[in-house]
Order: sequence, then C-alpha cells, then structure tokens
Amino acid sequence: MVKISDCPSTTVICARVEVVYPKKLNQIINLFESLPEDERRETLVSYADNAQRQEPREAENFDLVDVRKDEECTDTVGVYLLVDEDGKAHIRMTLGPEVQTLTRAMTAILCKGLDRSTPQEILDLPSDFVTRIVGMELVRLRSQTVYYVLTRIKSICKVWLDRQRMAQVA
Repeated sequence: MVKISDCPSTTVICARVEVVYPKKLNQIINLFESLPEDERRETLVSYADNAQRQEPREAENFDLVDVRKDEECTDTVGVYLLVDEDGKAHIRMTLGPEVQTLTRAMTAILCKGLDRSTPQEILDLPSDFVTRIVGMELVRLRSQTVYYVLTRIKSICKVWLDRQRMAQVA
C-alpha cells in the first residue's frame, strides 16, 4: 500500500460538492432536520395522512401512467407524470390501502418537493436527502421502503426522457 505522504509529487485536492435540491424539497429537508426525533416521526405521520392529496385530480391528463404492484411494496402504487409546456414535471400518485405509513409519507413529500422540477433534475437527484428527512434509524429499519417511491418517480421520468429523445431522432 502506498501512502500519499510517500509520494512527494502527489497533490491532494479536496473539494466539497454541494448538491442543490429543488427549492420545495430543500424546504422540506430543512424542516425535518430541525425537528427532534419524536417530532420528526409525528411529521412523517402527518405527511402520510395527507398522501391522498397527491392522487390524480379529475380532468387531469398525464403523459405517462405506471400502476403496478412491485415485489418490494405491500400493495399497488400508481405514478402519474405530466410534463407541462415549460418542461416542468407534475407527479401524482395512488397508493393501495396496504401501503406502509413511511411509503405514504415519502409519497406526499416527494410529490410536493419535486413539483415543477424537470424530469432530468428528478432523474439526477441523489438519494442522500432521504436520511435527512426520515432519520438514520428509520432508514436502517425500513431501507427498501424509504427509497421505493423515489425509485418509481425516477423510473417514470427516465421513460419520459427516453421517449423525448427518440421523438427528436425520428
């Protein structure tokens, strides 16, 4: 093994890369980071109780709809994507009655926090903010659950972007 100190001509560069989250998501992250653990969990339950507000509304038309039950989820989850004329994404979701509370909470948080982001911004979003919202303990206990909704949202954005690229080529 070679130590950096053994290499006199080696220059070590340390850079801190700061991730810029969508404004609404950043506000939610900051809120959760400011809460003690018991209030954090209460707030997650509150978001979960309001997840139904993220369901499609009457007369909304979507560019893509992906409704399915995956192995890692307890019930059916639907992801609905509308990209407006400005290229901004609007995500709605439906959740079956057996979907866990934490998944419901992340649904509400992500639908609100990512609203009006571009599909590419959503796809490029690192998942490191999840622990900042739910806390390390819940991530450890429910690792699959906390990332499930983000994965589904990214997946539908990737399909939309791929279709847009194919349309440009044709």
